[in-house]
Amino acid sequence: MKHVPPPSSSDTTASGPASGHPVAPITEADLHAWVDGQLPPARRAQVDAWLADQPEARARVEGWQRQNTLLCDLLNPVLHEPLPLRLPLRRDASTFAWRGLAAGVAIAVASASMAWFARGWMDAAPAADGVAASTPAPLAGFAHRAAIAHAVYSPDARRPVEIGGDQEQALVTWLTKRMGAEVKAPTLSTLGYSLVGGRLLPGGSGPVAQFMYGSEAGQRLTLYVTPEGAGQASSFRFGREGNVNQFYWVDAQFGYALSGAADRAELMRVSQEVYRQLASPTR
Repeated sequence: MKHVPPPSSSDTTASGPASGHPVAPITEADLHAWVDGQLPPARRAQVDAWLADQPEARARVEGWQRQNTLLCDLLNPVLHEPLPLRLPLRRDASTFAWRGLAAGVAIAVASASMAWFARGWMDAAPAADGVAASTPAPLAGFAHRAAIAHAVYSPDARRPVEIGGDQEQALVTWLTKRMGAEVKAPTLSTLGYSLVGGRLLPGGSGPVAQFMYGSEAGQRLTLYVTPEGAGQASSFRFGREGNVNQFYWVDAQFGYALSGAADRAELMRVSQEVYRQLASPTR
């Protein structure tokens, strides 16, 4: 994905819509405020006029808007979850305020996690083609965490990964060492996707890996690799979280989740190739 540099004073000066007089340069702060709907009407009109002549900047802020929508879709269920009745209404005078805040956040996150696990992430019967029901199911467990990780990192134009795809061997070696088991990055160039890179993430019970792939059209897919569920082999399952579609499965060593905005057919095509390569003893 082409990186669009932040606007500078040299290319962001616009003219007033009626008077023709120069207005203040459009800054990075203006663009963020425009995305968040926090600009006064007059200033928003100036930014609108500037964006109309700046297609790259327009694409950039629209990407921020899509990222905000994804994050809201994924995190609103936790935000609006009621607090447990056992939560004390008054803090002890000897306890620092930040400890109470940390406890509240921990309770909310733990409650949400327990709700997801209670639903069960492998309770659907496999269909005849080896894929669970075609209707997207809510994601839970590691599949849910994989969807969140995709939503957070895939829109990032500046630093979507920790180690780039040009250092694939160093990336694989590092992730293998941190996870304590051999990790592989599938080669998807024949399907039109190149390795952008990868990163280490916290999982439900330890470190997990995320590999990111990109197409020439700017489509990004992420492969989440976790030791969770290892040994409980499953068929492919399809689910959706917000605007993120996903196929996920488990084999003898790892659980995998392939996430993206691509449709079900495209994700299935790529998932089958990932499975073929990772299941091959000669890979």
